[in-house]
Amino acid sequence: MLAQRVGVAALRQGAAKPFFAQNIPKAALAAGISTSSPLRAVGSTKVSQQDGHQILVNQRLNRPVSPHLAIYKIEQTWFGSSAWNRITGCTLSATMYGFSLAYLAAPLVGLHLESASIASFAAGLPLAIKGGIKFTLGFPFVYHAISGFKHLLYDAGKGFAKTTIIQADKYIWAASFLGAIGLVAFL
Repeated sequence: MLAQRVGVAALRQGAAKPFFAQNIPKAALAAGISTSSPLRAVGSTKVSQQDGHQILVNQRLNRPVSPHLAIYKIEQTWFGSSAWNRITGCTLSATMYGFSLAYLAAPLVGLHLESASIASFAAGLPLAIKGGIKFTLGFPFVYHAISGFKHLLYDAGKGFAKTTIIQADKYIWAASFLGAIGLVAFL
């Protein structure tokens, strides 16, 4: 019993003293945490319009260069997997939000968007139109998924060589078309 009391008393005594209070004098600690900033003298001078323009030109020379997309080849900017990854992502999102809003508004407008009515509508469509709808809905999904893996590799710092990017784009397009055709055939 006595050993327990000694142990508890030692723990209480050790926990009572904070680390900073033991090792750093309070005045030095308070001096390091200053809330006021030193006063700085600010001066202004009148400059002519030409001198002001020259100062502006010199400032612009020090800015980072951000090239416009028009300086790149069109196949790099418009047909690259990064742009199409964004386009397919926006397409998927717009489709989902559009259908969700239509599903919510359908009872108010008098439409029937229940699963049974959609299934009976799809059953009445010709096979070619069903395949076209499946491909149109499936291709953005497959492309976005495959291109997402490419961007995960980019995040890992791999695949930045120009030839690798071009080859990967070709593989992504081919795999996306094959994947979308596979979805049409098997779903």
